[in-house]
Amino acid sequence: MRQKYRICQLRKKDALNIKEFAVVEKDTKNVDSAMLRDDHFDLICEHDYDAKIIARAADGGCNEVIEALRTPNMYFIEPYATKIAESVIDLSRGNEDRCIELFFDDRELLVAEMSDDQ
Repeated sequence: MRQKYRICQLRKKDALNIKEFAVVEKDTKNVDSAMLRDDHFDLICEHDYDAKIIARAADGGCNEVIEALRTPNMYFIEPYATKIAESVIDLSRGNEDRCIELFFDDRELLVAEMSDDQ
């Protein structure tokens, strides 16, 4: 599955917003990832977090951020969780509203795991 996460630090709302999108249409299965457009992605899940709680977790490092971000509906797998946590830590250090997008392709993860096994 190809997924995209939009992570936004919303200082005015004192919140961190994470939206998870995924490519679910079968007709895009053979479309190269670089050619995907925003309209190929469907919103799967969205969650708002208290920025103060996330900032405290960021002080404790990636593992604490991952623990603070995971919910029953938003449960990031490794190694995605680490990359998301690193991005959240980076966003939490800024003073302005900012967003970052991360793209993941499970096929790349499977290829990497197969290479590690050999």
